[in-house]
Order: sequence, then C-alpha cells, then structure tokens
Amino acid sequence: MHKKIIIILTIIVLLILIVPIPNHLKDGGSVEYNAILYKITKVHSLKNINEDDRSKYAEGLIIQIFGLEVYNNVK
Repeated sequence: MHKKIIIILTIIVLLILIVPIPNHLKDGGSVEYNAILYKITKVHSLKNINEDDRSKYAEGLIIQIFGLEVYNNVK
C-alpha cells in the first residue's frame, strides 16, 4: 500500500516539474513555455529600428535548463 502511494506521489511531482505553462508575450508574438526545471522561448519580436537587416523581426529559439542558457539561435 505504501509503495503505491509513493509511486503516485513521485509521478505527480515529476509532472509538476516537467509540464510547461505557456506565456504569450506582448512583443510581437513571442511565446515562453515555463516549467520548474526549464524554460523554452520561441522568439518572434520586432527588432530595433536602428539595425540594418533584411528582416524586421527577431526570430529563433532560446532554451534554458536550471536557469542556464543551453541553446540560443535568435537572429
């Protein structure tokens, strides 16, 4: 009986740590997916006016695990 309760509680805790909550930012269309263990940001925002670039949007993906940036390809 105790093993079943421990297994169920472990599954619930893991789901809380892993399941992300989407947050839509008001910068042109970026979306952040926040979980306790990680954060993924799909960037789609307007660039600064002074930048000379063909695209007027910054687009890419940022992945952070435990608050440390692991991947960033925002252009």
